[in-house]
Amino acid sequence: MELIELLRSFDINPGDISYYELAFTHPSCNSDMNTKHQDYERLEFVGDSVIGFVSADLIFKLHPEMDQGYMSKLRSYLVCSKSLANYSRKYHIDDYIRIGHSITREQLSKSDKILEDVFEAFIGALYLDQDIGVTYRIIEQILYEDIKQTKIDDIIDAKTRLQEEIQSEYREAVRYELIDEFGPPHDRTFVSQVVFNGLILGKGQGKSKKAAEEAAAKDALSKRSL
Repeated sequence: MELIELLRSFDINPGDISYYELAFTHPSCNSDMNTKHQDYERLEFVGDSVIGFVSADLIFKLHPEMDQGYMSKLRSYLVCSKSLANYSRKYHIDDYIRIGHSITREQLSKSDKILEDVFEAFIGALYLDQDIGVTYRIIEQILYEDIKQTKIDDIIDAKTRLQEEIQSEYREAVRYELIDEFGPPHDRTFVSQVVFNGLILGKGQGKSKKAAEEAAAKDALSKRSL
């Protein structure tokens, strides 16, 4: 498939196509062509920084309710290796990667690391060929909905979140207590409460002790008992 087709799908009019050709060249090609550094690795370095900057800017604008810690967690969640690899698959970036004889197409399609690297290299090539405005537009087009829709509860469980909020002010930890359980042996329901310094912060129930504790933590957070 011609690389220009992918660029057109993003409404990119390339100034120097060689940047993109390099971005989609796997290091295995160096052995076949007896070359050195004629692959995506240097562009990947640039793209990683640009993605980090743009995603941070978007998170700041779209999530005014988040503090620095949660913004950092959200960025890590959204631009991790698995996520960037999935963007490569979603936009068929993997179809355009050039590989050498030492790797197969099947290995390529299954490798999150390679697909992540090529996605970052593509962004690096875009930044060097165009400008930050065009690059920002493309990254925003890809990441916007995921950044907008992802909430704190999607990336961190309530028990961890509650403990972090407690320990940002106090050294003591919260404590979970099982206060009730009912139902037949094969279908028990557990009720727990979360306690801090003698205060009951929240209660919850679930089909396991862990689920009941998570529900109690969510209850405490929803009440802003702290």
